[in-house]
Amino acid sequence: MAAADSPSAALRRRDLCSRGIRLAGKMRSDVVDLLDTYVEWQGLDASASVAAVEGVPVAAAERWDEQTGTQRLLENLAAYRAFRALLAQMLEEQREQLGEADTVLGRALAAVLLQVSAFAYHLEDLLRLESRGPPSEEGAGPPPLPHLSLFERKLRGLGVLRELAQWAVRSARDLRQIAKPSPGSSSAPSPAESP
Repeated sequence: MAAADSPSAALRRRDLCSRGIRLAGKMRSDVVDLLDTYVEWQGLDASASVAAVEGVPVAAAERWDEQTGTQRLLENLAAYRAFRALLAQMLEEQREQLGEADTVLGRALAAVLLQVSAFAYHLEDLLRLESRGPPSEEGAGPPPLPHLSLFERKLRGLGVLRELAQWAVRSARDLRQIAKPSPGSSSAPSPAESP
């Protein structure tokens, strides 16, 4: 994170991270509410088991503590771009299934889709601050979906929302890690000050 050496860049990074943490917290709360609404509208059991869904980024990370700030931002950005496309597909399927978008579920899906888009742009701003522009989105759409039955689509949607909730938690953790002062700065916490 070479670009974050100046005090003003460090302050801006901390400010962007703080706002991002608040956005991630709000998004997680809204996704949890959406999950409840989704389960009810789709007639699913909230405890239904869902296998890993193709095209859905997994929030768990190996060697999380060894990642650089840039790696964290790039992984988060790739995930939210994927979720943006997946949620748009879910919203379209919802419209096809119910014949209208103006349902409680449709509005909740659209609201979370807006939050995911806003969060992706926020991550792009952080990457620009690190003197690393966000990668291009060319070909970044979700893989073509296999033909799924209505029930399989419902389960896929449940898997997407559950993983999105996990990403919101991971994103807040990542941004807290990025906001920490770099080891060489005078304001670095002592080892006794554990987070």
